[in-house]
Amino acid sequence: MTMTIEVMFFGQLTDITGSSKISVENVTDTDSLKHKLFHQYPALSTAKFRVAVDNKLINENTRIEQGTKIAFMPPFSGG
Repeated sequence: MTMTIEVMFFGQLTDITGSSKISVENVTDTDSLKHKLFHQYPALSTAKFRVAVDNKLINENTRIEQGTKIAFMPPFSGG
C-alpha cells in the first residue's frame, strides 16, 4: 500500500516549491522526506527552515505515518 502525506510550505519556501502544499509518497521519516524534497527542489537544501510534525516543531528525525501533518516554515523573527 502506498502511503501519501501532505506537506505544507510557508513564506519564501512556497517560491522554491511553487506551491503551498504538495503530496509526497513513500517516506517513513522526516530525514527521508527532506532527502526526497531536496532532490526534487535543490534550492530547498540551502534554504533556512524549521519542520513541524503534527503542529510541533522538531529538531531530530521523526517517524511519519499516514495522516501526519508536515509543515516547512521559514525562521521566525521576534517582534
